[in-house]
Amino acid sequence: MKRQKGEQNKLLTGGDSLMPYETEDQETQYCFPNINSSCVKEQRSSHGYIIIYVFVSLLSAWTVFLNLLVIISISHFKKLHTPTNMIILSLAVNDLLIGLAMPMEAIRMIQTCWYFGDTFCGIYILFVSILLAASLGNLLLIAVDRYVAVCHPLFYPRKTTMAKILITICLNFACLSAYNTAFVINNGYFDTSHRTDVCYGQCSVMIRFSWIVTDLFMSFIFPCTLIMMFYLRIFYVVHQQVKVINSLMKGGKCVTEGSGKRKSESKAALTLGIIVSVYMLCWIPYYICSLTVNSYTAINVLIFGVHASSGLNPLVYALFYPWFKKTAKLILTLMIFQPASSLINVFTHEL
Repeated sequence: MKRQKGEQNKLLTGGDSLMPYETEDQETQYCFPNINSSCVKEQRSSHGYIIIYVFVSLLSAWTVFLNLLVIISISHFKKLHTPTNMIILSLAVNDLLIGLAMPMEAIRMIQTCWYFGDTFCGIYILFVSILLAASLGNLLLIAVDRYVAVCHPLFYPRKTTMAKILITICLNFACLSAYNTAFVINNGYFDTSHRTDVCYGQCSVMIRFSWIVTDLFMSFIFPCTLIMMFYLRIFYVVHQQVKVINSLMKGGKCVTEGSGKRKSESKAALTLGIIVSVYMLCWIPYYICSLTVNSYTAINVLIFGVHASSGLNPLVYALFYPWFKKTAKLILTLMIFQPASSLINVFTHEL
């Protein structure tokens, strides 16, 4: 009877790992041996555990360290207190929290057994869901910010103020929190006692098909479509501006006034567009796999690919933003503890 139930649950969860009631031999270990409905404890070699946990630990430390540099840079140096950088700061805080959650995510996926109860399982999944959704929400805000800066430069200072940006960031987080709370509650993460597809000691993502379709549209297709539309419009406007500047230069007219600012705005849009592209490249394989491939192992691997995007964003800053290289050097050499260090012009590195 246990083997039959195990085969049924194996089909429901992908079939690649040992799942509820599955028994390969007489030595099978259960998460809770005294409970008949206990999940099977995952069996791995000691080398497998070491490799996986070392990789996750390094990825987590990398993500936390680099995003912490971004957070300190933007928070400490007054020259970086701009509306766009406030959104980048929000994204960095979000990515740092994802980095801190990586070890727990590794334990949940690798160990199979969840010893902390259904309530904490629901809270943890809600926490991670909000963070992942907030990352895309921040990227959408960045796209809107760059769209207004490039396409409506005369109205940008009036429309985009620090107060408006901070309010928008808070509203973005509040809306995403409400949506993901409804998502988690409606999929029964806080109470798995009535579900037949979950064994005792399991904290897994079992989503109803209706919610899969809803979440795919609300959390990926719709915001990503908006982001791509904004960036396509940005690059079109930039292309038109370049054509106008080139035609004026051929006519021998001076066009230095304002051209530097347009160049700066275009470079910022390109940099942040790369960040969006990296994010989408990390997410697209996960959604394709979750919808088409019924593989528990493959989905787990791709989830870490999604989390890895949080550690890639600071690398993009380092490659395209000279100020980040300078602020990182100032932070690592402890120069930020010197008097008036917050007034340093990180664009010229002068007091």
